[in-house]
Amino acid sequence: MYVITGASGNIGNILSMELLAKGKKVRAIARHADKLQSLADKGAEIAIGDLTDLSFVKHAFVGATAAYCMIPPSVHSDDFYKYQREVADNLFEAVRDNHILYVVLLSSIGAHLRTGGGVVDGLGYMEEKFSTLKQTNVVNLRPSFFMENLFGQIGTIKQMGVAGSPLKGDLKVPMVAVKDIAQMALSYLDGLKFRGNVTQFVLGARDVSYNEVATVLGKAIGKPDLKYIQFSYEDAKKAMVNSGFVSANVAGLYNGLSEAMNNGSALNAHKRTPENTTKTDIEEFARSFAHVYQMS
Repeated sequence: MYVITGASGNIGNILSMELLAKGKKVRAIARHADKLQSLADKGAEIAIGDLTDLSFVKHAFVGATAAYCMIPPSVHSDDFYKYQREVADNLFEAVRDNHILYVVLLSSIGAHLRTGGGVVDGLGYMEEKFSTLKQTNVVNLRPSFFMENLFGQIGTIKQMGVAGSPLKGDLKVPMVAVKDIAQMALSYLDGLKFRGNVTQFVLGARDVSYNEVATVLGKAIGKPDLKYIQFSYEDAKKAMVNSGFVSANVAGLYNGLSEAMNNGSALNAHKRTPENTTKTDIEEFARSFAHVYQMS
């Protein structure tokens, strides 16, 4: 039995579908039943509940051999780090008490900092917590910047005519598509051959700067002159909060990660290798971006 948390999300849904297609037993966890109907139709066992509910989490992990553990977003939280720790603690207890043998954790670049990484500090806490499980084999999956986060630029482009964020325009960062993260997780969960506690980065096809991203996306949406503007942290926070997208607390934590990337501390723990380089490049993603842009 494979327990998949966040099964209604982009990564968890793909991972669940792939495991089911391989004939594996899957218990899919999410907060809303309607988002799991497609998995139920494929034979998944469905568990509906909140990962902040310890009794629910422990029960959902009963009888499992392996688990994919992630902390679902809670973007309107007034204390996101506290929420992250609560979920991490519950997942830890469920894995420990149910003697789960294999775990893939969804972490992030920057998690190695443990503190100073803003929104990913809670993932560093989760990694640290799970490192104490000596009888459980753990993969700390550390993807880089999600390409899908670029969908958040659509409103800025339509309203201001530019792309923008607090990141330096010429800073090259690894960017990865969520489907490639799912495939990396699948490569570990399908065979269950990993041992100990290991870290696996997932870095996309190549490092790209936001200046380059603006050029590629601009061409895809028919705006070849699209420019990128580096916003101040203060302006970026105000924009995020005023949009209703996140709480002030979460906006500040996003800025914390941007600052850690700008000063290099969030980007100094990995080295690109053939094993952590994935297929989807920014040009391929731009086609999906253009479709969503036109539909928005």
